Amino acid sequence: MSAALEELDLLHPPEEILLGFARALRAAGLAVTADRERTYLEAVAAVGLDDQPAVYFAGRATLCASPADLERYDHVYSAWFSGTRAGTKDGAPLPTVVTQAGLTASDDRVGEGVEDPDAVHAQASPTEVLRHRDVASLDRRDREALARMFAALRPTAPRRRAHRHAQAHRGAVDARRTLRSMLRRMGEPGEISWRRRTTRPRRVVLLVDVSGSMSAYADALVRLAHAYCASGVPTEVFTLGTRLTHVTRPLHERDPDRAIVAAGAVIPDWSGGTRLAEGVKVFLDRWGRRGMARGAVVVVFSDGWERDEPEALGEQVRRLRAVAHRVVWVNPHRGRPGYEPVQRGIMAVLPHVDHFVAGHSMAAFEELTEVVARA
Repeated sequence: MSAALEELDLLHPPEEILLGFARALRAAGLAVTADRERTYLEAVAAVGLDDQPAVYFAGRATLCASPADLERYDHVYSAWFSGTRAGTKDGAPLPTVVTQAGLTASDDRVGEGVEDPDAVHAQASPTEVLRHRDVASLDRRDREALARMFAALRPTAPRRRAHRHAQAHRGAVDARRTLRSMLRRMGEPGEISWRRRTTRPRRVVLLVDVSGSMSAYADALVRLAHAYCASGVPTEVFTLGTRLTHVTRPLHERDPDRAIVAAGAVIPDWSGGTRLAEGVKVFLDRWGRRGMARGAVVVVFSDGWERDEPEALGEQVRRLRAVAHRVVWVNPHRGRPGYEPVQRGIMAVLPHVDHFVAGHSMAAFEELTEVVARA
């Protein structure tokens, strides 16, 4: 057991210890998403922390995406829990994670007053815990901490192939450059030049639902939109409620708090009703089909509650998908355990979206930026 782990506090729940382990795997290069973290916690709760080999294999089954991840998983597991690989017949015994109420059904060893010398004393930082908390459940202090985390968020733009070519070490033969080089040598053959198509950033369009049903998440979503505007990604932002409002200009204010105040001053229907179909239609008729949405990655933030007929919303999202490069639908309720897309509006749009992701926590927002960057 490392000295650093021995000095950590014992009074933290095991969920924080396990989430910290998942975060360490992500830092090591594994594609550990918020959904996989949640599945990992559920798997460990099912097998119990007393069964250390089962905890090890629960992580392998839920946090590893391919056989190539297994070696890095073993290294991180050994470093985090200060033990040897579980499930092996040779080697030192595995460490025991301190069991507390709420994660495992077997609590017989807790409270006996005897501390296992091989127990792991580990904790996750408050920032790590806050990353996974639902935005709607945060108090004022936690929201201030979340705002500072948004300031550190650096979204990247998706890329598209450009028409221009650039000199490269491999690719297609650059006949013009090669010929000019030969002419400078009076026709003597020389090194062949190569070229490759360059890439350009693809536009990102954010449609943010600020109606009453989304009021608990609206502030965080607008901060996310400001992070996109401040990062240099070519971004256009609109809000959806009873009408469509273009808020890109106020969100280019450098200070995030001033940007949100400026955006709120031009949004007439904040925490009002919802007319998603009409809002998407206005966007397509006035901006989208003229080129703003053509070839762009369009991200819609909404829970799908619609005052109009859901079939109309499905038709407008179908039109949107016909001109956009990708359509991403972000639903805050998607990240809650047991969620099923039973809202009529969500059921109407799902056939026409490329990605349906969660948008309830900072971890979900970070995962969303990766989805957009890869689109």
